[in-house]
Amino acid sequence: MGNHHIMTPPHIRVRFAPSPTGYLHVGGARTALFNWLFARKHGGECLLRVEDTDRERSSDEHTQVILDGLTWLGLDWDGSVVFQGAGVARHQELADRLLADGRAYEDEGAIRFRMPDEEIAWNDLVYGRIGFQGRDIKDWVILRSDRRPTYNFTVVADDLDMGITHVIRGEDHVSNTPKQIAVYRALAADPPVFAHLPMLYGTDGKKLSKRHGATAVGEYREMGILPGALRNFLALLGWNPGDERELFYDIQDLIEAFSLDRVQKTKAIFDTTKLEWMNGQYLSRMPPEELAGIVEPALVAAGIDRTAIGEQRLLELLAVVRERARTAHDMAWMIGVRTDRNRIVRDDAKAKKYIAKDPQAFRDALDAVVQRLDSVGEADWNADTLDAAVRGLAESLGLGLGGVMQPIRIAITGTAVSEPVNVLLKLVGRAESLARIRAADEWAASAP
Repeated sequence: MGNHHIMTPPHIRVRFAPSPTGYLHVGGARTALFNWLFARKHGGECLLRVEDTDRERSSDEHTQVILDGLTWLGLDWDGSVVFQGAGVARHQELADRLLADGRAYEDEGAIRFRMPDEEIAWNDLVYGRIGFQGRDIKDWVILRSDRRPTYNFTVVADDLDMGITHVIRGEDHVSNTPKQIAVYRALAADPPVFAHLPMLYGTDGKKLSKRHGATAVGEYREMGILPGALRNFLALLGWNPGDERELFYDIQDLIEAFSLDRVQKTKAIFDTTKLEWMNGQYLSRMPPEELAGIVEPALVAAGIDRTAIGEQRLLELLAVVRERARTAHDMAWMIGVRTDRNRIVRDDAKAKKYIAKDPQAFRDALDAVVQRLDSVGEADWNADTLDAAVRGLAESLGLGLGGVMQPIRIAITGTAVSEPVNVLLKLVGRAESLARIRAADEWAASAP
């Protein structure tokens, strides 16, 4: 038999169908991504349909935000965007046809679909066989009395017209599926293959909502989350690559690894901490030249003057801070602290705890550091010389490395975590480093 996909039709066609009544929700983005990955893996087409039939709530602005969000995530679509509202005449024509065939009937000016008294079942690519009894679902309106079509009906009409072979959507649509399959049968058409994706939940086990924080793709973009990281994170929500991999830096790897049979039935947990960790992994691989553009809005928001820092220095700073940052805002904050003494905040809990343990030892260490570093001239102020100086000092004082490095770190950044101390000293510069260490000594002396 070889490696032939007997089950798949010759040409796969999927669609993402957002409704422009709000922004691009992360759940919608995940659905779009799964459709896109499935289409790209099988050499099929991924179409985009804007479901704008709710005229009161739909807006062009929301449509644009959704399209921009998809583009930012790196998801493209084939052909031009289909607007559902443009197909109303076709929807009406199909409803009238069902009425003429006795598959629907008039009721107070509306047209109601007659549910058949038979089992309606399908083999869901995620959940396996799902079945409903037609008689348990009451006859439903397909065309309102003002001739406006209803959601479950327009979806079938459009999917038919667009030649959709696979419908991949959230599991909240499972209860719509039997109604839609019944319409396909009534129109003597083959229904597509259905795959329902598990819903997104917060870490507290409740359905993902605003109370869990940001839910719109645009908010993550503003936070400085990279599109590749968000895409990688969304792909792993309810899908498991089947190996230990968590990071797909190359979109091609993700396409190759993706398959619907590895989508899980259990709820998908949206863990922002994990997203930030993942984003940090992406940031630390990016060249400083690229990061400069990404960090720019965060620098502006923090009131940091990029031109005052200078381009070369900014790139040096980015090469270092990217290793410990999780977002663009983290990078901006770290750059601010390293270039402007007034941005040091002396209320870091870990730093305060360290000093409180033995304030005198902290001051003594800083006094010794000032003396030792004062003897390193400007010409020798480099990472290697500074490393030797700090190590030598720790040895001569009979202290562990941390006993010298931690006070320097706290004096220069106000925090207990930073890049290696020799790199930090080089980055901040000789005069400024010494000035900060002297100031911290005074500050520790006056601390309660």
